[in-house]
Amino acid sequence: MGGALTRYRVIAWIVGVALVVLVLIGMPLKYGFDESGVVAVVGTAHGWLYMLYLAAAFDLSRRADWPLKRMVLVMLAGTVPFVSFYAERRVSRWLAPERTPTPEPVAG
Repeated sequence: MGGALTRYRVIAWIVGVALVVLVLIGMPLKYGFDESGVVAVVGTAHGWLYMLYLAAAFDLSRRADWPLKRMVLVMLAGTVPFVSFYAERRVSRWLAPERTPTPEPVAG
């Protein structure tokens, strides 16, 4: 499941950054300055990348045996700015192995 988690984490960040650029830079340029180049490029890229995000989230959810509600919520996280970052962090905490080292027994 480690590979599926890594794929999900990478695409979640890429989709999140693309969506933030689209909303915070592209949309103001389009509607404030009549410059639609950023929206055309980043919007199209985000659409295709979101399809990869959905595939990665679906793959991870099937491997982790999530309930349908959790899977749908994680999939929708790529549609709201900044939420994909939050979802990625939560998913990583749910699935990442414990990072605390096992204490060594005391020899006596």
